[in-house]
Amino acid sequence: MSATYDLLGIGNAIVDTLARTEDDRLVAAGLHKGAMQLVDEARAAEIYAAMGPTTVMSGGSAANTLVGAASFGLSAAFIGKVKDDDAGREFAHDIRKAGVAFDTPVAADGAATARCLILVTPDGQRTMNTFLGACQALGPADVDEALVRSAKILYLEGYLWDPPAAKEAFLKAAKAARAAGNRVALSLSDAFCVDRYRGEFLGLVREGLVDILFANESELHSLYETADFATAAKALGAEANLLGVVTRSEKGVVVVEGSKCVAVPAYPVEEVVDTTGAGDLFAAGFLAGLVRGALYEGAASLGALAAAEVISHVGARPQKDLLQLARDHGLLA
Repeated sequence: MSATYDLLGIGNAIVDTLARTEDDRLVAAGLHKGAMQLVDEARAAEIYAAMGPTTVMSGGSAANTLVGAASFGLSAAFIGKVKDDDAGREFAHDIRKAGVAFDTPVAADGAATARCLILVTPDGQRTMNTFLGACQALGPADVDEALVRSAKILYLEGYLWDPPAAKEAFLKAAKAARAAGNRVALSLSDAFCVDRYRGEFLGLVREGLVDILFANESELHSLYETADFATAAKALGAEANLLGVVTRSEKGVVVVEGSKCVAVPAYPVEEVVDTTGAGDLFAAGFLAGLVRGALYEGAASLGALAAAEVISHVGARPQKDLLQLARDHGLLA
């Protein structure tokens, strides 16, 4: 079958609520700066009540990546679960308007559409508090294997590994993609997520279900339980048949494949406003480069450009046409 989509993502369908805060308020609230924690509905309501003026927009890690990929001109589709409520309808409208196909059946009952309460400190770091809600209703029945087989690359977010039914959907999709000879990419999502599921994530890699692994520096350190970057990168390169892509904030990105290691600098940004979505948009640019046949350095440069765009404003989705931005910077014809 010829590919219908360049990229298919599966992840949590979340509506983001963002607000500015100060470091001492994070400490007072017992929150870990720069991390994501799962909260129940009551805790979400408590955090929301303490937030100042907010900005509301659709989010979700893989969904952000798909929106970025579509902005680069890729054909993209997303599988994720929302409830038939106002937030769910807003999420569906936003992702479709961005050019991403989204046809997952909505949940008629049960928990509300997921929310992520994001507190942004003056240095642009984001602390995320996520109520998964309807995301946890995603299951194997929501994975259309024909759709999975039709996509060149399947992109999975590590956050999806938390709910048991979603984990089953994750595995079903990965196995279908690999059986069709398509590539599977996994984002580790968060160091705390890696702490919980280190063995299982390494198992996915070593069982041959993952071809491309995205991580940031702290996630890589957690994966291999070392504080030394060179040691962790060497361990990543030792994984058979794996392309490892590690973002290092202002230090750029390192692409590792076996003994090969390519370092690409970050794009300069006048002001870091909000780092929400930086990794998501980096993945969008990198995958767009791969689909277009770019070498690793070129793909990483597209990712760095997309990340620079998204951290220059509030919110996790691009505000500029990324394809045109790449052309303006001479990265694409």
